[in-house]
Amino acid sequence: MSEKEQEKLIDELFSAGVHYGYSRSKRHPSMKKALYGVKNNKEIIDLGKTVEALAAVEKFVIELAKEGKKILFVGSKNQIRDITEQQAQRIDMPYVKNRWIGGMLTNFSEIKKRMLRLKELTEKKEKGELGMYTKKERIMIDREVERLDRNFGGAVSITDVFPAAMFVVDPKKEEIAVNEALSVNIPIIAIANSDCDIDDIDYPIPANDSARASVELLTKRVVEAYRGAQKK
Repeated sequence: MSEKEQEKLIDELFSAGVHYGYSRSKRHPSMKKALYGVKNNKEIIDLGKTVEALAAVEKFVIELAKEGKKILFVGSKNQIRDITEQQAQRIDMPYVKNRWIGGMLTNFSEIKKRMLRLKELTEKKEKGELGMYTKKERIMIDREVERLDRNFGGAVSITDVFPAAMFVVDPKKEEIAVNEALSVNIPIIAIANSDCDIDDIDYPIPANDSARASVELLTKRVVEAYRGAQKK
């Protein structure tokens, strides 16, 4: 990336509020090196560090794309869960936009059964094969499909190919998902604000992890890097 491109990117990050951290009292020690200073008792993230981190992430996901490997996107905050879904779908990746279900990675054999059940019922419903059931049974099946879809709908594709990496928005909030990824040795990419522990994160991106504009800009950059390598 040229110096001019870096300056342009920093301007975009600044406009999106990527530099806004939390109050100084919430700072996690591991984030100290990524901070520029404090203003009105709010941490200010060093956007130069963000640019460096983003470049490393883009390089990593490009290699994943070339090898056809999957990234599991995780982001369940109310204000950004639609971004998680939309961006993951652009590159046909699995995602979790609602509550993380414990065991999704560490007890995958059991979770896979529920995902396959969702696939089976959805296919039967689409093919009109539920006519053999009573009205009450169809209502119960619809409720089961709704529940399974809410919990696993975005992640059913990992029944075929296990994710090679996880992309997380706010590793503090998604602590259970992060711990499971660590347990099964899946590299973690994370948009992490000043209150996050990034010691165990392979590719931390220091940034505002709550503002929509910030999360959308960074997630799009990662997705575009993957998508660009897919086309080659």
